[in-house]
Formats: sequence, C-alpha cells, structure tokens
Amino acid sequence: MSETTQRRVNVAALMTALLTACMAFQLNASMLSPALFTIEKELNTTSAAVALTQTAFFTSAALFSLFLPRLGDIIGRKKVLGGMLVVLTIGSVLAALAPNIEVLFLARLIQGVSGPTVALSMIMLRVEIREPKLYGTLMGVIAAVNGGIAGVDAIAGGYLAQNHGFASIFWTMSAVGVLAAALVILLVPESRAEKKEKMDWVGVVPLVISVGTLLTAFNEAGKLGAANWPLVVGLIVTSVVAFTVFWKVENRSTHPLIATRLLKQRSTWALLLTTLLTMTGVFAVMNGIIPALAQDGVIGFGLGAEESAWWTITPYALAGLMIGPFAGRLAGGWGYGVMLRIGTIGSVIALALMLPVVGSDSKLGLLGVSVLIGITYAGIGNVMLSGLGVMLSPKENPGFLPGLNAGAFNLGAGLSFAVIYAVKTATTASDGSGTEGYYGGIIAGLVILVLALAASFLIPKPAGAHVSANAERSIETDVQTQEEPARR
Repeated sequence: MSETTQRRVNVAALMTALLTACMAFQLNASMLSPALFTIEKELNTTSAAVALTQTAFFTSAALFSLFLPRLGDIIGRKKVLGGMLVVLTIGSVLAALAPNIEVLFLARLIQGVSGPTVALSMIMLRVEIREPKLYGTLMGVIAAVNGGIAGVDAIAGGYLAQNHGFASIFWTMSAVGVLAAALVILLVPESRAEKKEKMDWVGVVPLVISVGTLLTAFNEAGKLGAANWPLVVGLIVTSVVAFTVFWKVENRSTHPLIATRLLKQRSTWALLLTTLLTMTGVFAVMNGIIPALAQDGVIGFGLGAEESAWWTITPYALAGLMIGPFAGRLAGGWGYGVMLRIGTIGSVIALALMLPVVGSDSKLGLLGVSVLIGITYAGIGNVMLSGLGVMLSPKENPGFLPGLNAGAFNLGAGLSFAVIYAVKTATTASDGSGTEGYYGGIIAGLVILVLALAASFLIPKPAGAHVSANAERSIETDVQTQEEPARR
C-alpha cells in the first residue's frame, strides 16, 4: 500500500507495536552494560574481548541502518521491520546459549541487524499519522524510549546478571523480541514508497565498507596509547577509497541507493553534521565522564556502580522519557529547528554547570546536571534530530536520510569516546591526581556542542512540519467531517 492511500488507523495498536519494537532494540543497546564483568567471569575471557562484542553490536547496527530503511521503502517496511525483529530474536537465543566469547561475538553481530528499528518506526508512524502535533507527540515518545527506558533497562540488566547470570539477560531480550515481532506483524499496516524501484545492492557494498572501516578506526583510536595507529590510518584511507567508489557507482546507477544530488543538499549534510557534532559533544560526557566522576573515590563522589546509576544514568533517562512527548508536540507548532536549538543551548548550559560540580561534594549538583542533560539532550535534542531525519527525507526516497542519520548517531558516539577521552587523558596530571582531566573532557564537550549549535542554523525548515492555528482547526474539522458518517 502506498503512502498516498487514505485509511484509518488504530493509533493505540500502532504505537503499542512500534514502542515494543523500539524497546526490543533498546534492551540490546543498554541492558547488557552492567553485565560486562559478569560475562568476563562466566566465559573466562578478558574485558577487552567482552568490550569487542559491544563494539560488534553497535557497528553492525550502524551498517544495517544504512540500507535496510531503503529496502523497506521498496519491499515493504512492515516486512523489513518484522524480519529484523525475528533475526534479533535468533541472535538473542544464540547469545543466551553462547559457550564462549567467539559465539557471543557472532550473536551480537546478528543482533545488530535491528539497528534501524527506530528509524523505520518513525517513518511508519509518519505514514499513518499526518497531523503534525499528534505526530510530534508520538514521535517524541518513540525517540525518548530510544534514549533509555527510564534507566530501568540498565538496572534490570545488573539485577539479572548478578542473580541469574548473563544468559538470563539474553533470554529476556528473546522474549521481548518475540512479542515485538508478533505485534508488528499483526498490528502494523504495510507501507512502501510511492515510487517502485529496484534495490541498489551494488551501491550498498562500498558504502558499508566505507562506514564500517571508519567506525572501526574510531573504535581503535579510542584506545589512545594502546591504539594501533598505522591500522587507524589504513582504515581511514580504506574508508575514503570505498566512499569514492560508492560516489562513482551512484552517479552511474539508474536506481541509486542514495542519489549524490541528495547528499549535496543542505537538508542532508547540515543535519548529519549537526547530529555528528551533538553526539560527539554529549555522549562520552554523559556515559563516561560523569559516571566516572561519580565513582571516583579520590576526587569524585566514591559511589558504587549501582548507586552511581541511580544518581546519573537513571535520572537522565527518566527526564528524557518524560520530556520527549511534550517536546515533540511543541515541535509541531514551534518548529523542529527552534526546538533543536533550545535543546542544544540547554545542553551547553548543563555542561557548563557541571564544571563547578567537579571537585565538590554536592550529590544534588550531580543529580541536577544529570536531569538537566536528560531534559535538554535526551528529551529535546535527540528527539528533534531523529524527527528531522524523517521530516527532511525526500518523498522519492523516504528511508535514506533516517538511515544515514542513524549512522551519524553511531559515528558520533564512537568519535565522542575517542575525542573526549583523548582530551581527558592529555589534561590529566601525570600522577593521576587532580580534577584537570575531568575539566578538560567537559570543556571539550562544551566546545563541540557550541559547534553543533552553529551547524543547526544551517538545517532548512522541513515542509509541513508544523501548522498554524487556523490550519490545525481546518484539519480537525476535516477529521470530524470524515468521522461523522461512521458515528451515524
């Protein structure tokens, strides 16, 4: 069924299915974090090997995000999303049964097929919900869940690992995956792009190689002193060569995966640049620097891992989950660009307020900053960036920009740990004492976020992203007129 076909949709059923799908993906992204040490012990391996399985999942997720949304445009988004969730479940079962780290690594690669779950969900929601404020509200719910399930996912992962072993986490993922696949297959209407085209598999190969080698280079560079720098350089060169091949292939293709003219548009590169810079500035600070400060027993707060989560990650995720729907609704009236800049300015202020907390004994200050970043980034900035990926994507290729934007999120996350921690290491005193390293990392995040704010002004206003009061009343009148015969 094409996107132009008019039909009535059960919003509650649609949202139940899409939210469950996004939860299934989010559990894979965050539930395992507190169980990494348990995996190391149970599989008798090293922390580096366990960390590599996490890298495998996020890299796989980024790569599949590049082309599966486009495949959904062509063969049907419901088919692709349902298939992704089935593969995710298979990977979860394999991980639960993993006898060694090698099998777990393979299982995490398989689970990464679910990478574009949120991007596809937002496209499918946009097809069914045309009223801007309602779409903004529901989109905000999905994006906020993608930012973390109120921190419960990480806490539950820690509890399961501690009391039932790491396999119990993957069995939980499997159960949610089965439920999500069933709900998508039964409740979500099928949709495709208006124009029927063939899948450009020839273009997929060099693009995946380009982004995959770049992500691997960032992950290797994140090891800093222990990094293999000749390998990093080699990977970057390979990435550039592969992207050059991709560009030439797309220029010659009659049905390109991504038309190069679209990559040249400001709506594409400005959004991707803003997403990349925003993630680079925020991600490692919130997921690395602040938790490390909370657990630092010398110059920090000396909290345990679980207590640290209650003071940092959980309030951050909960704030984002609560604010996301309201931010999405406001975007339907104020504009996505305006809301994005409000969120980014708020994130800059939040990181600035973190500076006096460093070296203090104020747990309330730590909590306050975590909540503020949750509101400004997880609840506003993240939601707007995700929404703009859908709103700015061209009608002839609806899946291309959400997929690339998902890749930009993952690239930003990898680059964030490489850059922020490089600055932290460079500014830390030789004996490891003092607060200079924390200050350096946070200030680096601040500078990058200011650059993201500047880049956000280059993003064009999406057509049809919000409506005036008169137009909204007109929409409501049309809906009431359409529904009146049904009431009679």
